[in-house]
Amino acid sequence: MNGTSAIKTTILAFSGSLLCGTTGWAQIDPTSRELIQIGYNQALQGASPISAYAFYYHNKPGWLRTNMTLRLAVAPVFIDTEVGFKSLLGQNTDVGFGLSGGGYGDSYSEIRQGKFLKEESFDGHSVEVSASVYHLFNPGKLVPLFGIGRMAVHQSFYESTDHTPAAFAVPADRTSFNIRTGFRLGGREPVIAPDVALELAVFYDGEFRTDSDPFGYAGDRDLSAQTHLFTARAQFIYTFPQMDQYITLGLNLGTSIDADRLSAFRLGGLLPFVSEDPLNLPGYFFQELSARQYVLINGSYSLPLGGDTGFSLTAHGSVGSIGYVRGLDQPGTFHAGVGGALGYRTKSDFVRVYVSYNYGFEAIRTDGRGAHSIGILAQVDLERSDKMKRLLNDPLAPFRSRGFFKLFQ
Repeated sequence: MNGTSAIKTTILAFSGSLLCGTTGWAQIDPTSRELIQIGYNQALQGASPISAYAFYYHNKPGWLRTNMTLRLAVAPVFIDTEVGFKSLLGQNTDVGFGLSGGGYGDSYSEIRQGKFLKEESFDGHSVEVSASVYHLFNPGKLVPLFGIGRMAVHQSFYESTDHTPAAFAVPADRTSFNIRTGFRLGGREPVIAPDVALELAVFYDGEFRTDSDPFGYAGDRDLSAQTHLFTARAQFIYTFPQMDQYITLGLNLGTSIDADRLSAFRLGGLLPFVSEDPLNLPGYFFQELSARQYVLINGSYSLPLGGDTGFSLTAHGSVGSIGYVRGLDQPGTFHAGVGGALGYRTKSDFVRVYVSYNYGFEAIRTDGRGAHSIGILAQVDLERSDKMKRLLNDPLAPFRSRGFFKLFQ
């Protein structure tokens, strides 16, 4: 499923060749940001959905007026934006109004006991409008405590793929009314590797659907009229001074009432921006496991290779216990994955790249338990490069009229 300082950041993840996913954050970001994020996982065993994301993220405080912030995330066929108003309902209470939508945002991949079933997967497109309230409870404190209340109307449109047989009925188009409320103490920046972060958060997410008719083969898959999700997480990130060694620790808990295939918690893969609270399991397919409840512990340790090379080595891992959604269960509830990554960063932090190898101990494959994967994560921080800014503002720049850069001059 689907802190930090962003109003609401959207992560566009490819499932197959498809985009999916949005997520909300718990406060208005006061920092100007221009980021390009890219992530890709490739399984080395078995057929799997292509798991990747690529998006441009732009946050602009002081947009139009000093109390307005524009947050924008763009991928090839999906856009998500929100305008935040600082202190609109009082000195410590901000408001955001959002609009998102595009192709493949609600697509679904059926993965059952380690097997990706293309014939039981389908495409989903969406549009959503939302309104959010963000309240700061302890102004002036070093670690802020924010409360969030959010309401959204979400419209989903489903369709078959080239692999879907005529006997398999995709879900009916539907409107859902979504509620999100919770508290976040501290947080983390929406970047690939923040220098320091501390976060404690609890959230409730409710989804209320106008259509909950069953789907699948002769209606063999149920949809709940309403689903209730409860999550909690703790996260600690720290960079040791002078040594530049980097450590992360995290604990994630989740449980639900009436979760189904489309609203379950999804665990697997190693893509940090697939959601606000990514449930990563190295070595597994992206979102391989569907859970009604889970406990997940993760951590990493990064060591620079010395000098001014910019290279580093990172070891990471996750362990957890899962209670499966009905129809997607499998033997054993324990799961674990580990991996290592070679990282590189420029001196200015303009570019960061990590190439990883990962192994999932309990992932089911045709030859038994255990699965291998490789991955790449990359970030380009346009705010860190004066040269790039000059090129973007140069009317003679050859690429200025191309791609999504033109949208944000």
